[in-house]
Amino acid sequence: MIGFYYEDNRLYAVVKQIYIIATEPTDENLIKDLMTANGFLNKKNNDYFSNELNIILEDLHDENVLTCNSVLFFIDTVFYLTDDFYNL
Repeated sequence: MIGFYYEDNRLYAVVKQIYIIATEPTDENLIKDLMTANGFLNKKNNDYFSNELNIILEDLHDENVLTCNSVLFFIDTVFYLTDDFYNL
């Protein structure tokens, strides 16, 4: 799994993650709530964009975001950096 997290104005890559077993179905509304609470706009379907970070996240549907004990785990997120990302 390759993903990222953003902390202290730095983007960090996540290249390994423990094996996640879903304990319940993922509610896509919870994904949308989490993404919008973190400043991402839902552009279409399961794709999101952050104007602040200039990052595009795609494919955040219930097969790529698993729920384990009420916690969302982003397993197969597709992400892109916009050209503006490099101007931050």
